Amino acid sequence: MGSLRQTIETYKSDIVSKAPKDVINVMQRCNEELKMSGIENQALSAGKLFPDFELPNQKGQLRRFSDYLKSSLVVLNIYRGGWCPYCNFEMKALSEALPAIQAKGAILVGMSPELPSKAEMTASNNHIDIDVLYDAGNAISEKLGLVFTLPEVLRPIYREFGIDIPAYNGDESFRLPVPATYIVEKSGKIRYAFVNADYTARMEPSDILARL
Repeated sequence: MGSLRQTIETYKSDIVSKAPKDVINVMQRCNEELKMSGIENQALSAGKLFPDFELPNQKGQLRRFSDYLKSSLVVLNIYRGGWCPYCNFEMKALSEALPAIQAKGAILVGMSPELPSKAEMTASNNHIDIDVLYDAGNAISEKLGLVFTLPEVLRPIYREFGIDIPAYNGDESFRLPVPATYIVEKSGKIRYAFVNADYTARMEPSDILARL
């Protein structure tokens, strides 16, 4: 199993070397401003009870979070969308780690504001067979304290990269979740919460396994 961190750092180095410097500067500045906003400290943290909710998965089947907890711990991976390369790197790494996660007695579940058809494509492209819950309008992620609005200065840059967030999410809000990974015990208590406002930072699957 390769290092997700190493894959991400290699990709970031390649992007920085190829993209215009002014574009990189804008993206880095917005990233820093989001971190400075304190959103990480507002997010639901370890030791708290995770709220129950019901959402459809990528196939339109309703899933209640507490039903997952009846049988095992849950690793909930909250990602921005299949348009995000870092989300795809993470999903691919989780696909490779899935048998080990299941062997630890846990269920891996995804959640994203992207439309079910997009989520199904994301899961298929990354060869991962899990429920991906459709969090329309980021309603659940907002309860978790994870939601922010993509700055207007970034929107034309994303379009230049061929990223159409409204088409993925089905609305014009440009609201996104900070990527997060929660490990939730059968009691509903959060054992561990990984929340980082830097969207390029993701929890290493080996760290998930260690926490399990």
